[in-house]
Amino acid sequence: MQPLEAVPNFSEGRDRATIEAIGIAIAEHAELLDVHTDEDHNRSVFTLVAQPEPLVEALLAAIRVARERIDLRAHEGAHPRIGVADVVPVVPVTAADAPRARETALSLARRIGEELGLPVFLYADLKPGHGPAFYRRGGPEELQRRIDAGELAPDFGPSRLDPSAGGVIVGARPPLIAFNVDLSGDDLAAAREIAAVVRERDGGFPGVRALGLRLPLAGRVQVSLNIEDWAAAPLHDIVRTIEHEAEKRGLHVLSSELVGLMPAGAALAAAGHVLRIDGFDASRVLELRL
Repeated sequence: MQPLEAVPNFSEGRDRATIEAIGIAIAEHAELLDVHTDEDHNRSVFTLVAQPEPLVEALLAAIRVARERIDLRAHEGAHPRIGVADVVPVVPVTAADAPRARETALSLARRIGEELGLPVFLYADLKPGHGPAFYRRGGPEELQRRIDAGELAPDFGPSRLDPSAGGVIVGARPPLIAFNVDLSGDDLAAAREIAAVVRERDGGFPGVRALGLRLPLAGRVQVSLNIEDWAAAPLHDIVRTIEHEAEKRGLHVLSSELVGLMPAGAALAAAGHVLRIDGFDASRVLELRL
């Protein structure tokens, strides 16, 4: 039976001891495949795989460490967040495992609320139509105001955000590509305009969420992307559009980075495009055939 994947995002990208402690907690229960840290975002993304029961134990252990070591009240970073363990998606490696992913994510959400006493908000396949941005809008203070006003309520756990740990967004979703494109200069307005061009909400690529961010430590701006359907929105087409829009505004693409792991098919599609190979797919790659 295939393992499930989880890609928890923690609100710490600078304190190496805390990042390492979270990784150790995960590795006691699951296979830790990747850790991506970003000092400007002040955020770390862990990629792990395991069967459902140890996956839940790994995530609970990691959230406990984050709660003990991170104080949201002292947190500063470019990326929006509502908690020290901001978003915790459970991901089926194959579409057939989607029901197992939903069941596992729901079990995790319930235990976070009951055992850790943190408010939990469901998203993606556990609450269609609700994405992380729905909860992050305005930050923890605005989220608490919305709860107090009866506009929404946590799905598990208490009705008040923890003063230092905040809340947790938990869901099950298909694999996606988290990808950042760094631009020259410090023009945040331009980065936000470019993000609006490529994201679905504003008429851009289907299944693409994008933010324009300033990276003060790096001295540049960034278009930060989540690509939910790489077949409908090929990565190379998105990057090409960002490059074109940047040039129109007197900027240029400095670099790009992959956050975590990506599906092989997306990389193959990009490689086939760059190399101009007709009909290039997974069947043409030796290791995948084997």
